[in-house]
Amino acid sequence: MRLSGHTGRVIVVGLGALMILMGVAVMAGGRGSAWAGAWLVAIGLAIVVAALVERQRYRSDSAEAFGAPIGPGGGDPIGEPIEGRFQRTGEVFIDPTSGHRMRVWLDPGSGERRYRAEE
Repeated sequence: MRLSGHTGRVIVVGLGALMILMGVAVMAGGRGSAWAGAWLVAIGLAIVVAALVERQRYRSDSAEAFGAPIGPGGGDPIGEPIEGRFQRTGEVFIDPTSGHRMRVWLDPGSGERRYRAEE
């Protein structure tokens, strides 16, 4: 079973929030358990923050912000035009998860990179 990025993120945030609540409850239990509760809170906060700032692999900021469809290998969709500010580079790699050959496109002005599967 494969979860969508959004569903997986919601589950991870929920688990992090549960750890925070458990940590607060443990800290309220008494002096001897304060450190254990603090660790649970700290780890839960780290999980929540990481889940909220994590992006889909190889996705551009604009694709993530506008909810654009995900292309092969997690990059930009093949059929959609790429913005003119991006230049095709000689950098190509095989995505280890999907096996797709990915091409890197670069905006020389900002340094932003885009990734697109090659057919």
